[in-house]
Formats: sequence, C-alpha cells, structure tokens
Amino acid sequence: MVPRTQSGEATPRDVILCGRADSLSDAALLSLLVAESSERAGNEILRRHPIPDGFWRLSAEDLVGVPGVGPAGAARLLACLEMSRRAASWPASQRPCVSTPEDVVRLCASQLRGVDREHFWALALTTKNRLLRMVEVSVGSLNASIVHPRELFKEAVRLSAAAIIVVHNHPSGDPTPSGADLQLTRRLVRAGDVLGIEVLDHVVIGDGGAHVSLREMGAM
Repeated sequence: MVPRTQSGEATPRDVILCGRADSLSDAALLSLLVAESSERAGNEILRRHPIPDGFWRLSAEDLVGVPGVGPAGAARLLACLEMSRRAASWPASQRPCVSTPEDVVRLCASQLRGVDREHFWALALTTKNRLLRMVEVSVGSLNASIVHPRELFKEAVRLSAAAIIVVHNHPSGDPTPSGADLQLTRRLVRAGDVLGIEVLDHVVIGDGGAHVSLREMGAM
C-alpha cells in the first residue's frame, strides 16, 4: 500500500519507494529529482525543454533558470540523465550494426529533429561495424559546424574504435552537403588514415528522414 499525506495524496517519493514509479507523470518525476514538493518545476522544465529532443540537451544553466530549481537539484537531474545515457549503452552482443546511411538515420534522426543549430556527431565502431558509442563532437551555428579533427578522433582513440561514421544535421531541412562539408570530410579522411581509423561515411540529415551520404555520392 502506498503511504499518503495528511491530505490523502501519495507523495512522489513514497510512490517510487513502493515500486510504482511507472504511475508517476513526467513532471512528478522531474520535480522529485529537483526536490520540489509539487509538480510546478517539473512542468516548467518540460515546457521549456520538451521530451525527447530538448530534454537530452539540458544544461545546468537551463535548469537553474527555472523557478524553484537550485544548483543541487540541477546537479541531481543532470547526474540522472548521464546515468541514463550510460545505462542505455549496449552490451557487446546487442550493439547495433551500422553499415548503411539508413542505419545512421535510424540512430540519430530523432535526436536531431527540430534543433536550430548544426550538431556534429561521430559514431565509433568496432571492426565489425558494431556501435561503441555516439559522440557529440560540436554544436555549431545555424548553417555551419566547427569541427577540428583532433577533437573528433580523441574519443575514437580512447574507445579503440576501428572506424567511425560522422554525421551532422542541416537545420534548414535540406541535406545537400555544402562546400565546407566536402572540405571537412576530406580532412577527416586524411586524419583517419594517419591514425589508422577509417572514416566510413559522412551522413548529412535534413527534415523528415531526408539524408545524403557523401560516400554514396562519391565525395570520399
């Protein structure tokens, strides 16, 4: 039986402790994490940063700007998000195989939907093209990514990746690669050759799943 307050309502904390977390609303769960007794803070966080696209990019600055959320509550929520990312990592036997541009779109498109900046990611892969980790390399401007090969390959080296696929979005919705995209791809391929990490493809994602593979268009 779930304990109740004097008003007859069960608190989110008591619901959690009784194993009924799935019965709580998103706002109630968020309010519990930021130590709010009501759902006001949770509702405001969700209004400003809807699940899923905005929620995963929350920063401390975003959270402490919400009435009722202090640094301690922001730290708890950010820690919970990071633990969720880590818990969602695939065991070796269940890691998805990424071998086509469509595989890349399935993995990345939903998280890039609706963002107003270019996000540049690298998919670190095993020798059999199994995904080790998706790494956010940089967040650029409305129409450009600022990417240095050193930053991109640093995590790939740490993960002992055999190969990478790079991917970024075009907020305009048109996935046609720019001249800068083509130049960057050539730089990354050269850097990968030096490090022994093959750049298998560069996929540009637009609206509605539209995408372009630079490998398929013969640009790398």
